[in-house]
Amino acid sequence: MTEFLPRDLQEQLAAARRQNRRKRATRVVHVGDEAFPILDYSDSGFAVDAEDVPRLRGLIDIFDGSRHLTRALIVASARDGDLMRYEYKRNTPAVTTAPVDFERSPEQPAGLLTRD
Repeated sequence: MTEFLPRDLQEQLAAARRQNRRKRATRVVHVGDEAFPILDYSDSGFAVDAEDVPRLRGLIDIFDGSRHLTRALIVASARDGDLMRYEYKRNTPAVTTAPVDFERSPEQPAGLLTRD
């Protein structure tokens, strides 16, 4: 069907699809001070808009809204139409607590009661 449409109409439809995908994207990749919406996400990598996002490389952070999901080391994998796909070399989930350098006892009290 698209071969019967004029070229400018095809480009407008493609631009509308890209804009719709960007609006629906909740995950964001942070590189330095810049942030770009993730249009496709999987356990092995993610994809961003190839036209609007510069070529990414190195250490990045991925957020879902304001929640920090992961810190990853990435490499460009392939261009897939208007998407640029990236694969993880290393993917470390973000944690909200600091790591402990001692073994925690399973019988450890949950809290302490004060005396009045």
